[in-house]
Amino acid sequence: MPPENSEGSTPQIDASVPHNARIWNYWLGGKDNYPADREMGEQIRSFFPEIVDNAVADRGFLARAVTHLAHEEGVRQFLDIGTGLPTHNNTHEVAQTIAPEARVVYVDNDPLVLAHARALLVGTEQGATDYVDADLRDPDTILEAAARTLDLSRPVALMLLGVVNFVADDTEARSILDRLLGALAPGSFLVLSHPTDDLDRERAHQVVAAWNERGTPKLTIRTAQQITALFDGLELLEPGVVSCALWRPRPTEVGEVRPVAEYGGVARKVS
Repeated sequence: MPPENSEGSTPQIDASVPHNARIWNYWLGGKDNYPADREMGEQIRSFFPEIVDNAVADRGFLARAVTHLAHEEGVRQFLDIGTGLPTHNNTHEVAQTIAPEARVVYVDNDPLVLAHARALLVGTEQGATDYVDADLRDPDTILEAAARTLDLSRPVALMLLGVVNFVADDTEARSILDRLLGALAPGSFLVLSHPTDDLDRERAHQVVAAWNERGTPKLTIRTAQQITALFDGLELLEPGVVSCALWRPRPTEVGEVRPVAEYGGVARKVS
């Protein structure tokens, strides 16, 4: 039986409706998904087989970004919103391997993710991990809950991987980012990834149409320029906003990686 949420009610899971977290889990080779998710995943993969590369590249980008922030920038606090189902190289695993004292708060509002929260909460004794059941569109609730584990007066890495693309309105997306970043101390970072139509516009929008016909939440797609605009007011780290596969690939990957239609970047809040 899945655990109860903080209000004491058991989360309800509709297995008949494909859901982002579970489809993503399927593409990454996980088993926490249902027939409807696998059907949707295969439908999209039938005309856009690179979607699996997108998922793998996004996870690799997360690992490299967290490694850089923990190892090179000294970040010890991470707020991961839209974390999805646990898989390999979760944020706390990467961060606490480098800095066992790192503190990580995960945020999601999918019932199946909530049911697996205990798997996310296994961290080091020196550090801390916590889980918040909340929606990206409710930044005040997120910040209030995160403050129980994180010291927001010190730098925090705000992780938004593959989640802003479920906020279709640019003004709303900007407002959410401003509220979250505005509450974080100077020296904090934004790590963000987002699907783009820059590489193959026609097929990218075919994916969106297929997804939005049955899947939830509804997906939007942005150009590289629009994704870069999400970092306005911040200091982008090199190499800027690029394909996730090309953001600081490891030396063993150089010459082997191919661009994917998922762009990402890391930026510092200076003031």
